Amino acid sequence: MKVFMLYTGSGPIVILTSHTSILDQQLLGKLAAKGVTKFLAFEVPVELARERYGGHFEVVSRDLFESDDLRVLDYSGERAWRLFSFDELGSEVRYEAEGST
Repeated sequence: MKVFMLYTGSGPIVILTSHTSILDQQLLGKLAAKGVTKFLAFEVPVELARERYGGHFEVVSRDLFESDDLRVLDYSGERAWRLFSFDELGSEVRYEAEGST
């Protein structure tokens, strides 16, 4: 399981996924289906996300299956922005689908 904070046009969101890379083509397809075709992504250490989100993390992660490999942990950009410092996040990954501008 991986946790990523995505900075999108509508603000930050935090996702859980069974994919090992934010650039996995299947994951990118699922994000595109939700309207997310351009983002900056940072990996969040799983244990840090578990600590910060508490019981909510446990509920969402229990619903993560290989056939349903994307769950949004946090839609609230303001909360996500406050919960993690840049020093706690992994390296930046930029993604822009062809034709997304």
